[in-house]
Amino acid sequence: MGSIQPEQLAMPANVDLDYDVLIIGAGLSGIYSLIRMRQMGLRARVIEAGSGEGGTWFWNRYPGARFDSESYSYIFSFSDELLKEWDWTEHFSPQPETLKYAQFIVNKFNLKCDMQFNTKVKAAHFQTSNNSWLTTDEHGKTYSSRWLVSCMGILNEPTLPAIPGVHDFQGQGFHTARWPENGMDAIAGKRVGIIGTGATAIQTIQEIKKVVGSLTVFQRTANWTAPLRNTKISKEEMTEIRGQYPDIFAKCAESGSCFIHLRDPRSTFDLDAEEREAHWEMLYAKPGFSKWLSNFHDISTNREANRLFSEFISKKMRERVDDPVVAEKLIPKNHGFGTRRVPLEGGYYEAFNQTNVELVDLTENPIERVTAEGIKTKDKDFEFDVIIYATGFDAVTGSFRAVDIKGVNGVDLQDIWGTGIRTFLGLTVQHFPNMFMIMGPHQMFGNIPRSIEYAVDWVSDFIGFAKEKGLTYAEATEEGMDEWTTHVHQCAKGLLANEVDSWMTGVNKNLAHKQVRTISRYNGPAPGYRKRCNEVKAKEYAGLVIK
Repeated sequence: MGSIQPEQLAMPANVDLDYDVLIIGAGLSGIYSLIRMRQMGLRARVIEAGSGEGGTWFWNRYPGARFDSESYSYIFSFSDELLKEWDWTEHFSPQPETLKYAQFIVNKFNLKCDMQFNTKVKAAHFQTSNNSWLTTDEHGKTYSSRWLVSCMGILNEPTLPAIPGVHDFQGQGFHTARWPENGMDAIAGKRVGIIGTGATAIQTIQEIKKVVGSLTVFQRTANWTAPLRNTKISKEEMTEIRGQYPDIFAKCAESGSCFIHLRDPRSTFDLDAEEREAHWEMLYAKPGFSKWLSNFHDISTNREANRLFSEFISKKMRERVDDPVVAEKLIPKNHGFGTRRVPLEGGYYEAFNQTNVELVDLTENPIERVTAEGIKTKDKDFEFDVIIYATGFDAVTGSFRAVDIKGVNGVDLQDIWGTGIRTFLGLTVQHFPNMFMIMGPHQMFGNIPRSIEYAVDWVSDFIGFAKEKGLTYAEATEEGMDEWTTHVHQCAKGLLANEVDSWMTGVNKNLAHKQVRTISRYNGPAPGYRKRCNEVKAKEYAGLVIK
């Protein structure tokens, strides 16, 4: 069990602190964390940099933004009332509806009175004198709390490309995560350039192709994608779905990545070529991640199996792009299908059949700089009215880099992670007592709300345990952190995804500190993650020093 010092069980409550719990971030993690803390009668406060709640769905308002989880698997399961009252209108909810869902929860549980917006956290320092955290915002105001819960998100810090002249452009330029309110009006009929062909770019391109005067797509790395096949949900179907929620959540709990899709236990080579092709056609016709997450189990580990399915998808791509030269440029050659997180689309490839859409392959014609008028490549000067940067995020750890986090004796979190990420359960870090991370590195991700609910419940249960026992200090042991980090690395072995540069392997070529692959996420199956965390809890939090 955790190491408890009995003589300290009678320590006084947090009467001299501003809050029992300070929560950074008002996305889904922060919203549910606040609900759980309130249920335990704790004084909690959410601090949020934006002007409203919603997190990812507050910031990412670019056209086409939507999640790739089925809506009814994305919804929180903790409240039967929420499940009864909320109706989804599409199988894969668009950003405006998902933001409304977050707002609906906040209003239903009257959470805004404990939320503070337009407040960016700049520093959080542990106070050894009274086992508390002192958090400072951008205005210099401080907040003291016993517990600090980071709900800052995994895709929260947008990055611009590492290209000279980004700020020299005299037209309108913006990152997709900072899409302006008049964004569609601003690009209507205009000459538009977009840098990037990742998930955000794919969703954006398939929408803005309808209104731009011309569109030039600058592609550094081609990405695999597949049809989303989204459809509307009628009121009658929503009633049926509501009755299926228990089965939906049970399937998500069984799934390796918290989606409703279960991996096929067969090998690619258990079927002959004709049977295999027919099976893949069936998966391809299904909506969502079926073609990725319901595929044969060895697609993610066997190079030949992955090559065969990648070629199957390549044929589908060639069928949809009129120009065979453009089609080949859009087909990835440096990684296989599913070795990066697969974006889903609805009309992306057809964009390149429009006469006003051009693809620039940056492996052949690299960008030299952004100019006042547009973008200069090795072979051509492009003039634009608008430049859109769909260039990703400082993923997973970027939110932590943006805050000066110091633990016991002033230890800096970035120094601890400087030679590689180390955590305990992906939930806390040695030298940083009383600090917990929701969707931090080394946690299970996948279908995010399913993962959020589990992580928040685990952290909340521990804080409730500490309250009951009169504990005011919890710190990961070195042994616990070493064992967990070793386990995380073992789970990553043999996966083709960890041989590819992507945000999932800690790489962002736009950032000097993210040029080398790292293990930043939990690669094992979600049921295995929960099993290990539950075992720690059952042993009264073995792996933590608590007092």
